[in-house]
Amino acid sequence: MTLDEHAEELASDLGVDKEEVKEDLANLVNYSVPMDEAKQSLRRKYGDGGEGGTTPSSKDIAEISASDSNVTVTARVLTVGQRSIQYQGDEQVIFEGELADETGTISYTAWEDFGLAAGDTITAGNAGVREWDGRPELNLGESTSIERSDDPLDVPYEIGGDAELATLAPGDRGINVEVQVLEVEEKTIDGRNGETDILSGVFGDESTRLPFTDWDPHAEIEAGASIRIEDVFVREFRGAPSINVSEFSAVTPLDRTVSATENAQRMPIREAVDSGGLFDVELTGNIIEVRDGSGLIERCPECGRVVQNGQCRSHGTVDAVDDLRTKAILDDGSGTVTVVLDDELTADVYGGDLADATEHARDAMDKEVVAERIADRIVGLEYVVRGSLSVDEYGANLDATSFEASDDDPAERARTLLAEVEP
Repeated sequence: MTLDEHAEELASDLGVDKEEVKEDLANLVNYSVPMDEAKQSLRRKYGDGGEGGTTPSSKDIAEISASDSNVTVTARVLTVGQRSIQYQGDEQVIFEGELADETGTISYTAWEDFGLAAGDTITAGNAGVREWDGRPELNLGESTSIERSDDPLDVPYEIGGDAELATLAPGDRGINVEVQVLEVEEKTIDGRNGETDILSGVFGDESTRLPFTDWDPHAEIEAGASIRIEDVFVREFRGAPSINVSEFSAVTPLDRTVSATENAQRMPIREAVDSGGLFDVELTGNIIEVRDGSGLIERCPECGRVVQNGQCRSHGTVDAVDDLRTKAILDDGSGTVTVVLDDELTADVYGGDLADATEHARDAMDKEVVAERIADRIVGLEYVVRGSLSVDEYGANLDATSFEASDDDPAERARTLLAEVEP
């Protein structure tokens, strides 16, 4: 059945206007709500099939699940963000952020401007519920009522959205940061409205560094500047959090210098992998294996992908170019990660450049001798590796920016650890 047919059937059953039902149904379906769930939600909204009549039950945030369809919730507004999206072919401004009560927090998206502000205590009646990234999220729309209370709800969470970079995660919205612009460059991309000028680069604060994209270039974002940015949202980019600055973001120069750390976050491999991805992290462990696809490899001259037997997955038969790469397994006892070394770092551990490696392979009539020499030099040794960590269904990969032999004394480290755990 088409959307129009579903709407007609539902309107007939409920005895309400078809166009109104169709608009509500399209809103839910386009926001990833399954058709059956969307129809049941509208039955509850219009009074047919809802439990306890047309008024959704009041729930604590911790009790809300995606199967609730609609709820009434009293909560404190922690953050409010604003951005523009493409909705049914048109530009749609939405408001989003996080709500909290004494039991927990929940994300929300408001399809209308309810005038929400951080710190407000509200009761949202007939708020839709959908699942987003495995968790329930509130949808505040035309059928939602918002009542404000002058008696602030006491919640155990920070209000206002100010955050350090190290605490940010994909999905965060309505966030405020104070950062130093470490790197910035202008780019022209093929955006949804044609060619679009953007800024991209790296922000830093005392906690860590993160990449950013400014979709509506602000003059205040320039190399070396210390700035406060209000209302940013966070997406995942190459497995790590990335800050997004929009036309709704307010950028203000600071009268102080934000001290940006020069050090990466240090943590055990398991903790790093469990984080889901990090832009700048330092891991220490032993190299236990050099994987296939290391040493002297061939790349597509068009896209840079590794090719096999002169075949690129995107461009077919190509005149491949030689390159150096190392893929090695790093193990610290808590977990493992694949470390990827680029041509320069690979040349360092191999002990020669691309020309040397090519000559070595030609003399031996075997490309594998390059990878074998790399393995002989690094397997079994402990290294400190810094880089960007991405985690997906294929595993965890650390694109290294530095790869240094550890100068720690293992015996001294063991004594320190024992001293920490002994009573």
